[in-house]
Amino acid sequence: MGPKPEQPIIIVRRRGGHAGHHGGAWKVAYADFVTAMMAFFLVMWLVTQSKDVRAAVAGYFREPGVFNYEKSNGMLPAGGPPGIEAGQPSPKVTAAGDAAMERQRLLQTAEHIRTELAQVPDFAPLRDQVEVTVTSEGLRIELVERAGSSFFANGSAVLLGSSQRILKFIAAELGKLSNDVVIEGHTDSRKYVNGEVYGNWELSADRANAARRVMEHEGLRPGQVRAIRGFADTQLHVTSDPLDPRNRRVSIVVRSQTAKELEEAFAKAGEGHPAGPGHPAGPERPSSEDHRP
Repeated sequence: MGPKPEQPIIIVRRRGGHAGHHGGAWKVAYADFVTAMMAFFLVMWLVTQSKDVRAAVAGYFREPGVFNYEKSNGMLPAGGPPGIEAGQPSPKVTAAGDAAMERQRLLQTAEHIRTELAQVPDFAPLRDQVEVTVTSEGLRIELVERAGSSFFANGSAVLLGSSQRILKFIAAELGKLSNDVVIEGHTDSRKYVNGEVYGNWELSADRANAARRVMEHEGLRPGQVRAIRGFADTQLHVTSDPLDPRNRRVSIVVRSQTAKELEEAFAKAGEGHPAGPGHPAGPERPSSEDHRP
């Protein structure tokens, strides 16, 4: 028999769909992408946190699964926050997880101030002019003037007797807190006759500084006041009427730790600080607060 003829080679080409060509590889790539994005946003969040928060997070990852503050280098020892002895300042709140605790403490202080102001007969003439609120910046206490009822002598930074007693009471309450205090002065939009020598900027800072002197003497801790700010009429209380007497006020701000860290971050970035302590006492405005030419 002779040799068999060679069989032709048959090549079969099969055409599959798009999914068949790539298989499941795209799922792995997508999962890697999502993981990378999650890690990126976690890093960006950590960069914006305080040094204490970063230390606490690092401590947790060194010992994953352990929620003991002491082992994770947190701000509070194991077993919860330390006790507060009578007459001693409350502990400083720096960890982000303690923000709710800080807010609750400020709310309690605000309620106590409202209650005491309502119960003390000497405060009756001015108690309705003391506004106490808790905001994102902390506890804000505002001494708001009204027509015929003022905390300061007309056109000057001289505190009246009843005003000093209220400031003394507030200082005693705030001195129990560890939070920093900022005091602000505000005026209405009336202008001085000779505003080039002494005007609303000077008056607002002087009134804030006058409140500081009383409060530091009567209960605030040394160094608790961190800034004196004079805003003149740039932050009106009654925006619809720049001449409304309620625009004249002194604001006492008990800063939350979050607000403090934000200000420090701006300072480190070179943004600078607001106006420092007030100016020396200037000349008095004309009487009745109406000092227009």
